[in-house]
Amino acid sequence: MIIVIGCLIVKEGCLTDAFALSLEQVQRSRREIGCISHAVHQDAENPARLVFVEEWSDEAALAAHFAVPASRAFAKAISELAVEAPKLNVFEAKRVSLPR
Repeated sequence: MIIVIGCLIVKEGCLTDAFALSLEQVQRSRREIGCISHAVHQDAENPARLVFVEEWSDEAALAAHFAVPASRAFAKAISELAVEAPKLNVFEAKRVSLPR
């Protein structure tokens, strides 16, 4: 499984637009093959900070997601609403069972 964690700080006065773009991207991404989950969250300590958490079945699914024109358009549009370039971290993970 591939985990993606991204974040950005939204420019003052741009939060409504950033949320609209983000929710559209999240909802579209959830319909892609290999998307396990995709969400955007607002930081409780810094409301201008949006955090994206994604789970993908494998690297091929994530690569296909990044290749979708709408994903590239989102990245460009959301970057224009951010104080600085968004940060993106990608991890390979395996599910573990915790003792009960």
